[in-house]
Amino acid sequence: MIPNSQDKAYLALQALHPLRLEEMLGLKYGDVDEESLQIYVRRSVTHPKRNQPEIKETKTEASKRKVALVKEILPYLPQGPEDHFILGGEKPLSYQQVTRMCERIQKALAFEERITPRRFRTTVLTDIYESTKDIKQTQEAAGHTTAAMTLNHYVKGRSTNQHTAQPISGLYDLESA
Repeated sequence: MIPNSQDKAYLALQALHPLRLEEMLGLKYGDVDEESLQIYVRRSVTHPKRNQPEIKETKTEASKRKVALVKEILPYLPQGPEDHFILGGEKPLSYQQVTRMCERIQKALAFEERITPRRFRTTVLTDIYESTKDIKQTQEAAGHTTAAMTLNHYVKGRSTNQHTAQPISGLYDLESA
């Protein structure tokens, strides 16, 4: 489906891990511990002057973290020297290259809506929260300083009114009509 190996690596990492784009771009092969299934978020890459990368500290101190690595993606991660970037090699990808990559992935998957790094991050964080109901765990996975940031900007509700009626009727020991 997706022929480009770098596109596959990006999709596997971004779709299943709560990483900011800048953190994704900053990942080096040495940051992925396949044995303990951990991703070590140590740096970020921004492009304040067009497509010239600037390698710097993470957004906040809380952003420096370990993220659990989904082992099923290992076949999709290319191998390379520890000091090379997973996405890009000796030099990290630019924002423009990531945009083109997302467009290729969208086309290859015949996905109707626009694919963006932010959308992946929001989806993963919402999934983490929905499955654990643990805001502190979700906050830590996001690399946020406060739980409020995670709740206000990333965890999205998926329930409908129909789904909220059932727990309420259960509280009052009512039967559904």
